[in-house]
Amino acid sequence: MIRLFVAPCMAAAAVAALPLLNSVANAEPQARPQLQTNEEAVVEARRPASFDIKDPMAVLAYVLGSLPGRVTVYPTENYYYFKFIHAGVPIAGNLRFDPRNRDKGKVYFGYYEDNADWKKDGFEQSLELGSARNVQVERVDNLLYRVAYQGTSVLFALNDLSQVKPPPGAIGPDERLIGPVFDESAVRFFLVYNSRAKVFHYILDETDKVADDLQASQRSDRVLVGKRTGFAYYRDHRLDRKILIGVFEQNVRLNNYFDGPFDQLPDNFIEGETLRQAIIDSDPAVKGKIDRLGYFQTDDSRYAISPYMQYRSENDLLQVHRCATDRRVPAAAYYRCFVMDEDGPRTVGRPLALRELRGKAR
Repeated sequence: MIRLFVAPCMAAAAVAALPLLNSVANAEPQARPQLQTNEEAVVEARRPASFDIKDPMAVLAYVLGSLPGRVTVYPTENYYYFKFIHAGVPIAGNLRFDPRNRDKGKVYFGYYEDNADWKKDGFEQSLELGSARNVQVERVDNLLYRVAYQGTSVLFALNDLSQVKPPPGAIGPDERLIGPVFDESAVRFFLVYNSRAKVFHYILDETDKVADDLQASQRSDRVLVGKRTGFAYYRDHRLDRKILIGVFEQNVRLNNYFDGPFDQLPDNFIEGETLRQAIIDSDPAVKGKIDRLGYFQTDDSRYAISPYMQYRSENDLLQVHRCATDRRVPAAAYYRCFVMDEDGPRTVGRPLALRELRGKAR
């Protein structure tokens, strides 16, 4: 589910004050967990409105004024997510530093009424910020940008993963690394392309501590599910690694932090034509239609790389195990067992879908 250039909600979490969230987000991990209380949530829900939520420039002033002088943009598609409660209504949004125009002094800004299963979509705002709106966007250094408006400025440090590499043996002989991914869920991946099977995979990055607790399924210890994220992985039979095979369907519907890494491609670390060549190799129909980052040249959309399933129960994940252990599946098609759609494993080649960016709720 994709909308505005805006931010997702935190799944089933109480919303605390924005300054507190950002001070915690930009601090180094502490030995003691951050305590969240119902008292804080009650105070925020009852706080009266102090600015016009329909005025995007007033919202921008509030967001920048609530941030410390320097923040870290962790997700690799360069979205700085935020959320707050305005007059009792949860709001989510982001600032996005798109590599195609951030060095031209532009940044995207959007926000919307947060998603929930029990209500219809509310209002949403999205606009491009730059000098025309008296917003200064300045490149200070590599992966470091300053945004200034009405006397307030904030440095946004984009996540530098340039030195993050897969461990030996994690990438197969038929695969090429597209780049490292830092998802908004705080889970890191390596995006790889298998030229023999003509499929993409998100490989769990275990070179750093995994921000989740993976538990084996009762039906197969090859299938692992994260207690925090709901991300599901399969322990590869051929290589020492875990392949992302599923995200929980409700998280996708709500477009929250746990909807999967399809919208956090490694934009700052894609070398030359690596991504475009891989997409065209897997789907020749898009030749001449996409740029080097996978954006379509004729409209506001991007090629979607989401080879994992949207599952509702752990039983859904077992079809991957059945495929991976089925002796009738040709050896060359083994890695297709981990690329899923509504019809099950793509043991027969089918292209991925495009990804609409208009109204992106990220």
